[in-house]
Amino acid sequence: MRFKLLGATTLVALCVSGSAFAQQANLTIWSWNVAASALKSTLEGFNKQYPDIKVDVQDLGNQQVFDKMLAACAAGGDGLPDIVTVENFEAEIFWNRFPDCFTNLKDLGYNADIQKQFPDFKRTELEIGDVAYAMPWDSGPVAVFYRRDFYEKAGVDPATIKTWDDFIAAGKKISAANPGVVMSQADFNGDSEWFRMLSNEQGCGYFSTDGQNITINQPACVAALQKVKEMKDAGTLTAANWEEKIQSNTAGKVASQLYGGWYEGSVRSNSPDLAGKWGVYLMPSMTADGAHAANLGGSSLAIASNSKNKEAAWKYLQYALGTNEGQVAMLKSFGLVPSLLSAVKDPFVDQPQPYWGNQKVWADILSTLPNIHPSRGTAFQTDADSILKTAQTKFFAGGYPDAKAALDDAAKQIASATGLPIAQ
Repeated sequence: MRFKLLGATTLVALCVSGSAFAQQANLTIWSWNVAASALKSTLEGFNKQYPDIKVDVQDLGNQQVFDKMLAACAAGGDGLPDIVTVENFEAEIFWNRFPDCFTNLKDLGYNADIQKQFPDFKRTELEIGDVAYAMPWDSGPVAVFYRRDFYEKAGVDPATIKTWDDFIAAGKKISAANPGVVMSQADFNGDSEWFRMLSNEQGCGYFSTDGQNITINQPACVAALQKVKEMKDAGTLTAANWEEKIQSNTAGKVASQLYGGWYEGSVRSNSPDLAGKWGVYLMPSMTADGAHAANLGGSSLAIASNSKNKEAAWKYLQYALGTNEGQVAMLKSFGLVPSLLSAVKDPFVDQPQPYWGNQKVWADILSTLPNIHPSRGTAFQTDADSILKTAQTKFFAGGYPDAKAALDDAAKQIASATGLPIAQ
């Protein structure tokens, strides 16, 4: 991965500085949840530079954006806004099915000097050949968000939790000391989040990094699924969907949540009265000296091919995603973790955060970025993830003798659905 700054923000800054953009334009952006709120937080700074470009950020919800984009691209782009938020995990579905639906950003000035200011793992799913379909926005370096008071009552020091077995042992102590509190939660019925986090930590994913082979049944992925089941069986993980997790956070029913760094904004904005009670530590690993880094989530911004305001839209992308000012505004307001490497070095990152007990949570979370393995979604991500979730549910219910059998079955189904070979 490239993590050398190579001139910090100079190159990107040059692209967005200068005289105000002369063209008047009204831009519309589709996004969701805290991502939409974060984009809105950039508008004041953007309009100081470009007062004639008005931006309307529409919060439609994650699934709604995905569904509307699919329908619009299938209709030749009819109905798309100027700018759309695209989750990296699902990005290649769009580029492969609808390569003409989005603008090649290189045609607007997204050159090599700008590209190299973003880490490779963020660009992997956004570029195909010589086409850059989207510009990296936020990343999702995984961390454990935990309740300091619950851990302290149980005498558990998070610094001693190095492995997932340590996490299981700590969970038993914490639940015993805090009746009614579970160690953590996972959406076993509707998501594959824990499997994806643990497998990415171990350098494994559904597909190889070149997207040409199925790797979901490789040993590292098998170990990840087995460990998730062990945590479920031990009571360390209990079932909860997104909304239930947020409710459990606020109600004090859960001691920890494992998510990408963007979850900081979700905790802080939904549970404001718990300031000082939350902290962060690095995710455990399979072994004490193993990897303690993974990525979950993170998005990008793409410009619709049929937008009549492409130049204005590009100006907005350059400001919001290509400057420290834009990126750090979103980090401060809603915890959207920068992908821009110079923003990772911004002084704000090293500041103690009052909500988090004055812990320098951003310095801790972002320290893992250089260790994250790239993970390809490919055009078959939806099919592969659906197959995995079904196999995971069946495995947890005792439908397979072990994790290897579960993932071998998943690999065969993915091969049948995609035509890709299973890696040997």
